[in-house]
Amino acid sequence: MENKVNRELPDNLMSEMNLKPFTSATIGNPEVQRVAPKVRVTAGEDKVVDSLDDVIKNNLKDGMTISFHHHFRNGDFAFNKVMDKIINMGYKDLTLAPSSLTGVMNDKVIEAIKKGVITNIVSSGMRGSLGDFISHGGLKNPVIFRSHGNRARAIEEGDIKIDIAFLGVPVSDPAGNANGQDGDAVFGSLGYALIDAQYADKVVLLTDNIVEYPNTPASIKQDQVDYVVKVDKIGDPDKIGSGATRFTKDPKELKIAQMVNQVIINSPYYKQGFSFQTGSGGAALAVTRYLRQSMLDDGITASFALGGITKPTTDLLAEGLVKKIMDVQDFDKGAAASMAQNKDQQEIDASWYADPHNKGAVVNNLDVAILSALQIDTDFNVNVMTGSDGVIRGAIGGHQDAANAKMTIITAPLVRGRNATVVPSVETVVTPGDSIDVLVTERGIAINPKRQDLIAAFGKVPGLQILDIKELQKMAEGQVGIPKPLEYTDRTVALVEYRDGSIIDTIKQVKD
Repeated sequence: MENKVNRELPDNLMSEMNLKPFTSATIGNPEVQRVAPKVRVTAGEDKVVDSLDDVIKNNLKDGMTISFHHHFRNGDFAFNKVMDKIINMGYKDLTLAPSSLTGVMNDKVIEAIKKGVITNIVSSGMRGSLGDFISHGGLKNPVIFRSHGNRARAIEEGDIKIDIAFLGVPVSDPAGNANGQDGDAVFGSLGYALIDAQYADKVVLLTDNIVEYPNTPASIKQDQVDYVVKVDKIGDPDKIGSGATRFTKDPKELKIAQMVNQVIINSPYYKQGFSFQTGSGGAALAVTRYLRQSMLDDGITASFALGGITKPTTDLLAEGLVKKIMDVQDFDKGAAASMAQNKDQQEIDASWYADPHNKGAVVNNLDVAILSALQIDTDFNVNVMTGSDGVIRGAIGGHQDAANAKMTIITAPLVRGRNATVVPSVETVVTPGDSIDVLVTERGIAINPKRQDLIAAFGKVPGLQILDIKELQKMAEGQVGIPKPLEYTDRTVALVEYRDGSIIDTIKQVKD
C-alpha cells in the first residue's frame, strides 16, 4: 500500500490495526464522536493517600494503558518513581502512553520493555538510548508516534484509552486541585496533562506540596482526580529547560535567523495584530530577538504568540509587543514564572492548542510558524524523527500542528557535520510538503512553488537570495557527497501518524 507522499505501508499492519493511509494535509470538517471516562464517585474532599504502592495494587491490571506528562522534561522525578514500583510488582503487557518521552526516562523504559512490563508505546517522540533501542527492534510491537494535537484527538475519540494517568504536579490541595505555577518545582503550563486528567479512568496526582483547600488557580480540578500521593520531591525545575533553550552565538544560526526575520517582515502577514509561533532552538530564539527589534522599529504589535513558550517570548508580552500568549508548555523557568504573574499568558490544553477534530484549535488562527528540521527534501517534506543513520532521535511534538499556519517556515543549515539536511528524499516523512511554504538556510531560501504569492513578494526584497530547493539540495550534496543508502530489515518498529490519525510513514528496524 502506498500513501499520498509515496511511502509504502505494510499491508499486514494496516489491515490488522485497521489503519488508513495518509491522503491529504487538509483535514476538512468531519463529524466525530468523543468518549468519556469512567468516574468513581467520591463523597469527601480528602484524597490524600500514604502509599503509592497501594494505589497501583488496587487499580492497575496487566494489559492496561498508563500515561504521564513531560512538562518537567529532564527534571522529572515522577516517572521513574512510578515505573520502578510497577516493574517490581511484576506487571505485564502494559501500554505506555506519555505526552512525550525525555532522556531521564530512557533507562527505565528500556528496563520495563526487557522485563515484559511494557509491550506497546504511543508517544510524541523519543531520543537517545531509547530511540536507539527501539530502532534496533527492542520493542515487541511498533511504536505509534503522534503530534501533540493528534494525541489529544486520539484520547478524545478513544483511539488511546488511558486507564490510569500518573501526573506529577508542583502543588495540589487534598481534593486534587492542582497547577504548575506554584510550589518548589514550578514548570508553568500543564497543557499536555490536562487531556489525561479529563479522559483517564483514574487520575493519580503526585506532589511534594499539599496546600489548604481550595487551591487556586486550579488547572487540574478536583472533579477529575482520584488520588493525591505525597512524595519527597517531585522534580528539579532547573532541568526543565536543559537541552531545549539556548542563545546561539553560531554565525550560521544567526545568519539564518536574520533571513527568517526578513522573510517574516516582508510577508503579507506582517501587519498589526499578526500571530506567530517560534519554537525553542538557538536559531528560533534569535529570530525572536530580531523580530522584537523589527516590531519596535515598525510600531507593530502581535495579537498572540503560541506553542512551547520561552522567556524571550514572555519578555515580549511584558513589553506589550505581544498582547496574549497561548501557552501549552513552558520551556524554561522564566516562562514558567511569568504565567503566575501575567493573566495574559493563558494556559491552554493540547486540544485547544491543536486538535484537528474540534470546533476550532488555536493553530487555525496562526499566521506564521517557524519550525526546524532534521531533513527536508525537494518536495518540501520534513523529517524531525529519524537521523541520517535511520535511528529515532526526535519527536513530532507540535510540528505537524503548527505547520497549519498561513505561512510555515522551516529553518535548517544546509548540512550538519557530514550529513546533508536538504536531501532528495527524507528518511521519514513527518510533516508533508503541502504544509511547508518556505525553507531558510544560510545559503539562501527556497519557496514552495505552490506559493506563487510569496515568490512574488520575496522577489522584491533586496539581498534575499531565492533559490530552487533542488539547487540547495545539490549544494548540500556538493559539500558532503552522496551517502550510502541506509539498510533496514523488513520489520516495522514505528508508525508515524498524521494529525487525523492516518499513517504518513513507517520506520523500519535498522540493520546491525
